[in-house]
Amino acid sequence: PPQNICFAITNTDSSLSYTFPRIPTMASASASATATLLKPNPPPHKPTITASVSPPLPPPHRSHLLRRDFLSLSAASTLLTQSIPYLAPAPASAAEDEEYVKDTSEVISKVRTTLSMEKTDPNVADAVAELREASNSWVAKYRKEKALLGKASFRDIYSALNAVSGHYVSFGPTAPIPAKRKARILEEMETAEKALSRGR
Repeated sequence: PPQNICFAITNTDSSLSYTFPRIPTMASASASATATLLKPNPPPHKPTITASVSPPLPPPHRSHLLRRDFLSLSAASTLLTQSIPYLAPAPASAAEDEEYVKDTSEVISKVRTTLSMEKTDPNVADAVAELREASNSWVAKYRKEKALLGKASFRDIYSALNAVSGHYVSFGPTAPIPAKRKARILEEMETAEKALSRGR
């Protein structure tokens, strides 16, 4: 290894000492160069290659055909819709009309019979109970029939039954209906009966 050589220079006033590094020899320089040359180098960096594949584009001719087929189907659908005539809802059958006329006529008869009874008649309470039961059955059966909502007979009989039931619920089965209300109810019954005979 290199060593330092110390030279002392003496002065009359003070002593100074200097230290000089030793000059390396040819052998040490050669060994250092050899060690430097023998130092292994890191492996070279290999570049990474990434390949990407784009999906093939559809040929223009095919997209043109698809568009043409779509337009053809749309035109055919439009023509088919225009060619189908509008189908109106089927009216009620004759059997249903006959059943409605029969049930409504029976209710009208019960209303007239009950309203014509004297208040002293012992059978008034039973007659009123039967009338209310028949009225409730009629309303529950026909109020959901949309085909009957526009009939004049349905509107009149429904209004009359509502007035009769409201009176007996409020005042009891033996309370007589006031004359004006009674006359209006009987008038609605007559109008409903006429409408039934005309199929309305």
